[in-house]
Amino acid sequence: MATDSKSIRVKIFGTEYPLRGESDELTKKVASYVDEMINTIHSKIPEQPPLTVAVLSALNITEDLFKEREKTNKVISFAQSELDRMNDYLDKILE
Repeated sequence: MATDSKSIRVKIFGTEYPLRGESDELTKKVASYVDEMINTIHSKIPEQPPLTVAVLSALNITEDLFKEREKTNKVISFAQSELDRMNDYLDKILE
């Protein structure tokens, strides 16, 4: 996150935090996503302490991130193989 931006206040799991980010909108979206995940986990297992809920939420968010990275890598790999295939085809035509 950028250090030269102004601080904005966000609420996560009932507590306000001053955060800095590249953009207020992105920082608010990220905080909202974290808050939603924590509240979802807490609603499923309300008897767990806040630290456990936070760790489980972090694991879920990280799993989402890894899945998205995997999808992105598959798309990039597919696009690269298609470009290679087209280049080979064009090379054969131009010979």
